[in-house]
Amino acid sequence: MNFEQARFNMVEQQVRPWEVLDFDVLDLLMSVRREEFVPEAYKALALSEAVIPLGKSGATMFVPVMEGKVLQALKVKGSDKVLEIGAGSGYFAALLAAKAEWVRTVEIDSELVDFAHDNLKRYGVENVIVEEGDALQGWANGAPYDLIVISGGVYFVPEVLQQQLKVGGRLFAFVGEAPVMKALLITRTGENTYATEDLFETSVPMLKNAPRKNQFTF
Repeated sequence: MNFEQARFNMVEQQVRPWEVLDFDVLDLLMSVRREEFVPEAYKALALSEAVIPLGKSGATMFVPVMEGKVLQALKVKGSDKVLEIGAGSGYFAALLAAKAEWVRTVEIDSELVDFAHDNLKRYGVENVIVEEGDALQGWANGAPYDLIVISGGVYFVPEVLQQQLKVGGRLFAFVGEAPVMKALLITRTGENTYATEDLFETSVPMLKNAPRKNQFTF
């Protein structure tokens, strides 16, 4: 299979038509080899619009257009210290790491922790740490962060995560329930103030253990 031609087609025919026009993002999608991060059985579909399952947990990879739209919204800077919640295959962490100072990606599924870690190591990504746990409860290790990315759906954004942003930091999340969820970018504008930008509507799988409003942790 000609992966380079398929990658060009992915960017030009899938991603760019959905108003992902940032050249840095398009170049990044061209340079980080997505096929190196998918399960072997799905390698031929790595650059297609197919939803690719990960392991036995029901997790899936985002489709390429979603990866492009999120990266465009994030505007990752070279000084950014990033927390990603939901490592999946490690591919999105690799994309973030190509722009950020470092990325800490936290995954609740132990099978995917190993899969992401092995993929990133094999691909030679050295500025990503993969850890196991439920970071929707907050993740103090490395906080405060310049950027927090919740790589899956949540019913609401936990306040503890907003508090783990630096002032000026950003948090990206897919909030709501299928069939319509909102992609939100929350910026911490002061010690106790936040600004929320509604970017676009979509639907993505919920993160495992995503809390509901009526659930309390004691």
